[in-house]
Amino acid sequence: MIDFRYHLVSLISVFLALAVGIILGAGPLQGTIGDTLNDQVDSLRSERNDLRDSLNASQADAQKSLKFIQAAGPSLVAGSLEGRRVAIVDLEGAAPAVQEGVAGQIQAAGGTVAVVASVGSSWTDADHKDFRETIANGLRPRLTGGEADLPQGATPEQVLSAALAVALAGTSVSDARSEDAAALEQQLVQANLITLDGEQAKPADAVVLLAGAVPAAAPQGASPEPTKDVVASMVTLAKTAQSVVPVVVAGPTVSSGDVVSGVRDDKATAAKVTTVSGVETPIGQIVVPLAVAAQLGGQAGQYGFEDGATPLPPIVRPSTAVTSGTSAGGNG
Repeated sequence: MIDFRYHLVSLISVFLALAVGIILGAGPLQGTIGDTLNDQVDSLRSERNDLRDSLNASQADAQKSLKFIQAAGPSLVAGSLEGRRVAIVDLEGAAPAVQEGVAGQIQAAGGTVAVVASVGSSWTDADHKDFRETIANGLRPRLTGGEADLPQGATPEQVLSAALAVALAGTSVSDARSEDAAALEQQLVQANLITLDGEQAKPADAVVLLAGAVPAAAPQGASPEPTKDVVASMVTLAKTAQSVVPVVVAGPTVSSGDVVSGVRDDKATAAKVTTVSGVETPIGQIVVPLAVAAQLGGQAGQYGFEDGATPLPPIVRPSTAVTSGTSAGGNG
């Protein structure tokens, strides 16, 4: 058993060590420690100032580059979509400013925005699965052997995707929208699967599927958003629509679980469907019409600054005036 003397010795040792530390700190080591700390503070202050100057210089260079890109953009895209009509489809969540920027660049390229459509939550909501199957069964006869030429065993997702593509791009011999296009559009709108911003007068030559950012994580206790299922559904939409009309999937800078990366990860789809990332920036918005022009010419590609992507599509200029309704069609 440890007696009181042991504790007393321990306490004396602690106080002696404290006293020695105070004496040394206030005496011989005071200057050395102070000088060392002052030198470190001065070094850190200098590094901070250098980093701030470097950041300011980088921001200034970025602003200059942005101004140049914005000034050069109209010349770069001019004429690439001359006479072409492009439908924009919002896949739930694209920022209005991004949508406006993409539409503006399509128009700067000489193209026309045929219509702006939005895919509703009913398109992917798990609670509406049976409802979608019922709608798809009603649409199937009109699509089997028609402009979409769906196989007999097509899934409900494929049927709805083909229906949307035909609704946007279905063409009659007189360069008007086909009877199927008008009928399918009406049924999709009535089923609350899509909404339209205005009336579509002419068929689209190409479709831009505009994706938004990956949804934030659900609050604790809430049902998580089935992001993987949503992305898979949008990949099916892109792949199926491509068999009817040239498709470009455009979205923000790639992050895990988004639609653009979903298309790129599906090798079979990526071989046919073009993607553009970074559309929240002027650069990405400028790339979209160039990517559409390349896709209309049968050149699918993945464009952006990520590994495996190409910064800029090939510049395609129509050799003669292009008449709407004579697009390359899908290459599915």
